[in-house]
Amino acid sequence: MNMPWKLARQTARDAAKPLDAVELPLPDSLGLALASAVRALTSQPTCDTSAMDGYAERGAGPWTVVGRVAAGEQIPRTFSRPGDTTPVLQPGEAFGVATGALVPPGTESVVPVEHCVLDGTTLHHSSIQPPGKHIRRRGEDWSAGDELIPAGSLITPAVLGLASAAGHDTILAHRRPRVAVIVTGDELLHSGPPTPGRVRDAIGPMLPGLLTRADLLGTTYLRDDPTALADALTHDGADVLVTCGATSKGPADHLRSVLQDLGAEILVSGVACRPGHPMLLATLPDGRCVVGLPGNPFAAYAAVLTLLHPLLDTLGGHAPKPEITAHLNDVSAHPNDTRLIPVTRTGNTAHPVGHDRPGSLWGAALADALAVVPPGHEGGEAELISGNAS
Repeated sequence: MNMPWKLARQTARDAAKPLDAVELPLPDSLGLALASAVRALTSQPTCDTSAMDGYAERGAGPWTVVGRVAAGEQIPRTFSRPGDTTPVLQPGEAFGVATGALVPPGTESVVPVEHCVLDGTTLHHSSIQPPGKHIRRRGEDWSAGDELIPAGSLITPAVLGLASAAGHDTILAHRRPRVAVIVTGDELLHSGPPTPGRVRDAIGPMLPGLLTRADLLGTTYLRDDPTALADALTHDGADVLVTCGATSKGPADHLRSVLQDLGAEILVSGVACRPGHPMLLATLPDGRCVVGLPGNPFAAYAAVLTLLHPLLDTLGGHAPKPEITAHLNDVSAHPNDTRLIPVTRTGNTAHPVGHDRPGSLWGAALADALAVVPPGHEGGEAELISGNAS
């Protein structure tokens, strides 16, 4: 009996554990998932700094300008008075500061340079600066030890910039799953137009773009031969083996019997969805996973989104994504199976694009996502899932 679609997806998420974590230089971790939270190594800012080019001031004006400091410089010692251990701004004094520069202790506010008139060393301005204006106080953004990004988050360019700003040179991330693809079928052509009884392979060219969170080790093309299929499933460099075709119950569909001979545990043997119901998920005795995609291209696409993506997300340590929904009108739900329908999205409304036969990727190519239409759906909110690279 085919497994309900939502249960099949959850089974794929639960079929494995996140892969080992590795310490990587920041640029090498882009696109991976954090294995531990990013925490601040220091407070930011590390000291009180100016948020504007202008003058740090204290008390009522006019003010005597007693020094200047640029970003990255220390406050000059010439500003210290006899007996001072640190330079402290006194009432009626001002100090020239650049954006990001330290402000002297005692500073009440910073006035932007465009509001100021300087007459020799005497500063005049008529603007009223509230206490603390244009000063970034120590620890205003975060304090040392604060969690900035939780474990499981996708490492984006912004995450790398934040980690660097927080003091990190390396980051702990889960490595990418390694995937080997096996495409079977005596009827497949790999160049030129289709001919009577022969079809062009559409799944092999499609899969690399659907595996952006994995390292694709290669694609092997096989005839419908159970011995060759068994040999290919012994690829010991892969965490996940993806087969295309041979998942149904016809005379050339050898995958189930081959897996049985290899001692595999079949976790999902068919899913109650259209297209893609012959999809399969198994684990080999050594813990490696096998995802069986149907031979029809759109059915294979649906199986990738149903089983392979959740499995790869778990292996890669990625946190579950929030569900995305949109309103979908009545599209003639199936009485027992979940339908996966190619749609475009405008605002909060999903629009079917048609061309959704199992053997054709036309609808999927036109679509933004697939709408998940459970049995009995008569219109309303529907979950959207997407194979687009993220």
